[in-house]
Amino acid sequence: MPGSAADSATPPSGADPDAEAEGGSTEDSDMELLRNLLARTLGLGSEPPERVLDELSLTGIARFMQSERCRRVVCMVGAGISTAAGIPDFRSPETGLYANLGRYDLPYPEAIFDISYFKQHPEPFFALAKELLPGQLKPTVCHYFMRLLKEKGLLLRCYTQNIDTLERVAGLQPEELVEAHGTFQTAHCLRSSCRHQYDLSWVKEKIFSSLVPKCDKCQSVVKPDIVFFGENLPSRFFSLLQSDFQKVDLLIIMGTSLQVQPFASLVSRVPASTPRLLINKEKTGQSDAFMSLMGFGCGMDFDSDKAYR
Repeated sequence: MPGSAADSATPPSGADPDAEAEGGSTEDSDMELLRNLLARTLGLGSEPPERVLDELSLTGIARFMQSERCRRVVCMVGAGISTAAGIPDFRSPETGLYANLGRYDLPYPEAIFDISYFKQHPEPFFALAKELLPGQLKPTVCHYFMRLLKEKGLLLRCYTQNIDTLERVAGLQPEELVEAHGTFQTAHCLRSSCRHQYDLSWVKEKIFSSLVPKCDKCQSVVKPDIVFFGENLPSRFFSLLQSDFQKVDLLIIMGTSLQVQPFASLVSRVPASTPRLLINKEKTGQSDAFMSLMGFGCGMDFDSDKAYR
């Protein structure tokens, strides 16, 4: 890995962070998070968080993972874990996907994953999809690391932003995954009165024949079930995070810039004593200056004197 730090020292989701995918349960979770933050800020009825790592380092993380206290690990992963497989990430200045979309004559780079633009101009996305489709590439060491966690009985869940399905190829089962930004495994007709489902092999045949997939029943465009800007995240994302992030013993974040909400906010949902490990090219996920000033220090903390996990 390019770098790693204990919390102490792509396609992007287009989901609207305010989307009410799970209604009241999401609101309740958000209110509970706000209450905890306010209590921590004002020092109301709470003890200082317990420090469970004996050392704020990879060695300390390794010892913790071998202890009886670490039984449930959640992984949050992004495009950075797939770059070694040959898939570009999204935001690297020169090599990222957004920096190399000039040939598609887009109004702005993110338009290629914008649902409104896609409905009018699906051709650029399907041209790009040839490079993104699963089955052409092999998993990386990061994917097999998560499989190892599974085999050791430690993996509670993998939350992935990726649509390349390499987690599945590496051996993770659908119930062990939350594909927050969707998947190429299935596709649906866009016409609301039809919504006929197609599988990956059908979509791949059309795309590799340089065709825009059209529904066999109504001839409307068929879109893979990946989440575009302007669409909601899958309901599974909201329903599982309620329980997963309350009981996680260790959060491992790999290969993500933590720029896209609501996925990025998950780092703040773990219990206050839960260690968080970031494996990434650069530090990310810190609370901004204003939030830190207000006492909402639930983002990643690598360097301050208060760092403990």
